[in-house]
Amino acid sequence: MATTRIDRRFEKLRREGRPALVTYFMGGDPDYETSLSIMKALPKAGADIIELGMPFSDPMADGPAIQAAGLRALRGGQTLVKTLDMARDFRRADNETPIIMMGYYNPIYIYGVDRFLKDAVEFGIDGLIVVDLPPEMDAELCLPALKAGINFIRLATPTTDDRRLPRVLQNTSGFVYYVSMTGITGSALPETSRIGEAVRRIKAHTDLPVCVGFGVKTAEQARAVGQSADGVVVGTAVVNAIANVLGPKGKMTADPAEAVATLVSGLAQGVRSARLAPAR
Repeated sequence: MATTRIDRRFEKLRREGRPALVTYFMGGDPDYETSLSIMKALPKAGADIIELGMPFSDPMADGPAIQAAGLRALRGGQTLVKTLDMARDFRRADNETPIIMMGYYNPIYIYGVDRFLKDAVEFGIDGLIVVDLPPEMDAELCLPALKAGINFIRLATPTTDDRRLPRVLQNTSGFVYYVSMTGITGSALPETSRIGEAVRRIKAHTDLPVCVGFGVKTAEQARAVGQSADGVVVGTAVVNAIANVLGPKGKMTADPAEAVATLVSGLAQGVRSARLAPAR
């Protein structure tokens, strides 16, 4: 497949000698317009790649914070159609920042795979992370996505051993997302030495960049993870920054986009200090 914005972004960062900051937020949380303003604020604050969450009513791999964000979005009327629309609206002013849609297969299946991929390409989606589609189901979405020119990013975990890893990586493109612990999103970050060992093990099987997520909340953690990873993924902390400025009935006590931008700016400083020597 042809190179994507994701491929080009990692090549640019490789020349700069630093890891990527990948930021996740839930599309439509707490409403469409606020969520779009958050999305637009992310690159300006230092995010290199955006993960756009697709809200789903049964998010089995998500922790309480992201589950709550999904419910807020659904209550606000967010749908897969509107999530795609959000990417299109974002693209009107930003045609460079890679967008990855992340979520579960059910909404895509109901939408229709062919229709979804056509719209995703048209609206500027670069990659997909679909957490409940194992490699054994690549024919469902992964292979059609690759054919359409969309990266399909797979998750690897501490329990993905060297026998399983080649199967997981077989049709993966863009980057490998290493989930640094077992369990749900938002759990505690493990020791960075263990993360470094895991990244080296994965890199023995692939030339793709390896990004690490699940648990990164601070600039110092982002810097530490970025010492060994090609990218640092932050999701729960971003979602919590939004939730923290929402009152009991969802009334905003401050601007969510501003709260997210403040957090992401600090994380970006941590990531950018991880490796300062230029690549040779």
